[in-house]
Amino acid sequence: MIKRKIATGFLLALSFSAGAGPSPKQSGVESWPKIKSAIVQDPAMEARISEIMKSMSLAEKVGQMVQGEIQHVTAEDVKAFHLGSVLNGGGSFPGGDKQAQVSDWLALADQYWAASMDESDGNMGIPILWGTDAVHGHNNVRGATLFPHNIGLGAARDPDLMEKIGEITAREVAATGIDWTFAPTLAVVRDDRWGRSYEGYAESPDLVEDYAGRMVKGLQGSLELGRVIATAKHFIGDGGTNLGKDQGNTEVSEAELRDIHGRGYFPALAAGVQSVMITFNSWNGEKVHGYKYLIQDVLKDRMGFDGLVVSDWNGIGQVKGCSNSDCAQAVLAGIDLFMIPYKAEWRPFIENTIAQVQGGKIPMSRIDDAVRRILRVKMRAGLFDRPKPSQRLADTAQVTAGTVGATEHKNVAREAVRKSLVLLKNNRNLLPIPRSARVLVAGKSADSEANQTGGWTLSWQGTENSKDDYVGVTTVLDAIRSVSTSVTFDQDGSEINRKSHDVAIVVIGETPYAEGRGDLGAADTLELAKLHPEDLEVLKRVKASGVPAVAIYLGGRPLYANKEINLSDAFVAAWLPGSEAEGITDVIFQGPEGGVNYDFTGKLSFSWPQEPCQTPLNVGEKAYDPLFPYGFGLEYGKSSTLAKLPEPSRDFGCGQDSSSPVQDEVRVHDEGQTQEPWGMFIGDPLNDWLGIQVRADEVSTPSIVVTPVDNEEGIQWAARQLVFKGLGQVYFQSLDGAGRNLETFAEAGKLSFQAKLPEVPAADVQLRIDCVYPCIGSIDLTPRLNEIAGKGWQTVTVPLSEFDGVKWNRVDTPFLITTSDALTITIDKVMWEKG
Repeated sequence: MIKRKIATGFLLALSFSAGAGPSPKQSGVESWPKIKSAIVQDPAMEARISEIMKSMSLAEKVGQMVQGEIQHVTAEDVKAFHLGSVLNGGGSFPGGDKQAQVSDWLALADQYWAASMDESDGNMGIPILWGTDAVHGHNNVRGATLFPHNIGLGAARDPDLMEKIGEITAREVAATGIDWTFAPTLAVVRDDRWGRSYEGYAESPDLVEDYAGRMVKGLQGSLELGRVIATAKHFIGDGGTNLGKDQGNTEVSEAELRDIHGRGYFPALAAGVQSVMITFNSWNGEKVHGYKYLIQDVLKDRMGFDGLVVSDWNGIGQVKGCSNSDCAQAVLAGIDLFMIPYKAEWRPFIENTIAQVQGGKIPMSRIDDAVRRILRVKMRAGLFDRPKPSQRLADTAQVTAGTVGATEHKNVAREAVRKSLVLLKNNRNLLPIPRSARVLVAGKSADSEANQTGGWTLSWQGTENSKDDYVGVTTVLDAIRSVSTSVTFDQDGSEINRKSHDVAIVVIGETPYAEGRGDLGAADTLELAKLHPEDLEVLKRVKASGVPAVAIYLGGRPLYANKEINLSDAFVAAWLPGSEAEGITDVIFQGPEGGVNYDFTGKLSFSWPQEPCQTPLNVGEKAYDPLFPYGFGLEYGKSSTLAKLPEPSRDFGCGQDSSSPVQDEVRVHDEGQTQEPWGMFIGDPLNDWLGIQVRADEVSTPSIVVTPVDNEEGIQWAARQLVFKGLGQVYFQSLDGAGRNLETFAEAGKLSFQAKLPEVPAADVQLRIDCVYPCIGSIDLTPRLNEIAGKGWQTVTVPLSEFDGVKWNRVDTPFLITTSDALTITIDKVMWEKG
């Protein structure tokens, strides 16, 4: 075990920090601080709101409490249902067009605004509020400036820079006609297996507390033109779930909830944040979306928050006894604005909530409080006094369409990249590299915009983009070519040789992911070599050549990388740097005249593990023993030699041993992603049975429509709804067309999947396994589907022994469903299992 001292000044202080507060062990509503906000109520504004509300019907008020997704809300819907808000989900664009220009965003914003202000039917004109997840820049818009994700910004240790980034993000968001961003995330990440780890600034509440108010101030300013409404999210405890499971359970005392997970909210509220988003997770078994004590008693009454509280994507449906379209408990708990994306659910939510008010289940005072808060935020943001979005831009020289991806914005992003880099190893002072050096660049991430920018970039998970989708992104390879006079790019490193190359730069790390799909399971190892073995192979080739190697790690969390570090002479954690990789070459290369150009200043805001299963691992905890501690980071000019590290490995996963190996399984489709080597396809006779590959968005033929929808756990777009209108088939097939040897599953294996059907099929349904067509095995799935129709999510399990005729050593289609008439079925978690 490698012992290291923890840098003084980076120790976690669990003592209560909000003034003369209670001791850490106290609980109850009075143990939470009272917060004085920088934005105070204006009596004249409150009177104006009261006058508006006098003229509003119950239907208008409840409509103000609903936020639908732009693919499921038309301008006519806004007018007819008095909707108060819309959002664009990750990977959603005007007209569903990823290539949408700033003018397209503005045009849609104008349409919604005009509909919301239309009083021709005698109803009150109230400007609509559009929200977006601009979490590392305006990341949903093509060509926008993309900053490092929050884990990198945490390493930068620069609150002033956070405020500057917030202001630039606000300008680019406002330039597209959008008023509101769902940022910043204030999670204190306590288990790096969590797939949203990179959305957090740090594992310590101290740094989150330092950043929260400054980011809010940067985004909101004084809510003048060119600034947007900020959101403190996700209230509360999202970074503390057991085993790092997204939307899971945070089992901590109230004191720990307050003093660790609450610390970022105190300065955010003090800075005047106007929106707080509720978390998907539970606190000690109870979903926070329905937790009145936390939302109403603590946040609103005790801490004095007078802005709006918004739910997360269909989060109310996870409250016990609720659905996405019916949840009086969430209204009573204190949520004001309900993010219910789909029209099939937001419309009945309006109807149900009106009925619950009329029936006395929800008091009118709760509706009035919610609407007053929504109108207050809109009024504070100036929406009542401004023209339509496209005309607002003409009112100020500071906000124009040209601000999206502006050079001065990219320069700040480049600065953020420089400051976020953490140097973990620099033996023999290999860095900085002379610009005259003959450089070989290798690794899967060297020329990958997707791996460099990560999730929440154009698409939600960041996996559905092609190279052509990115505009204005400088890859690591691009950046190296701009400063080095001799560059060879060879992704797998096979061309390296000592005679031709002085140094190799190998760019390694994770591939994109976002919430849910990025989680590592309880038994999963944190070992980079196991998660991404191709990186280790490249480094081995470089090591064998004798050419010194610099490894640049791109990823959303620290991973156990002892093997990769040992094979490298220098190792740099660059996290997910965004669009400006020149910030990396600014530091790792010498300046134009030689010598140090920019020094490394980044310090770890997440402790680095020295064992594959070393999690959770947080500064200040008992038995804290990382490889590199919180606050670690080398600089130039300070001699440092890292000895060879031990290389323990866990072949059987964490918590397992050779006597209890991990159960063998083949995952075909799980949480919205078709797993390699499979692809998802649809086919029908009208297209000569040609397979059409399913993308992340809706795909259709005249006979079949496949749409991403939420799964049983409420994870956004994780399941697939299959709507058959006639003869057709939906199937998963190997992308290379070759069969796979799955003989080990044949004797006692099973095919299972989750399914939901609103009604029984109109015709027989067949389930098939193909072994390079025409080799097939088929069963009649109809009786099983008839049994579960109308019962919500159910697990369907079929023993593989039922599929007669399959040659198990060449399976190319592990799941195919076909019918000849109307069928609506939603599927998720398709897999083969042993036993």
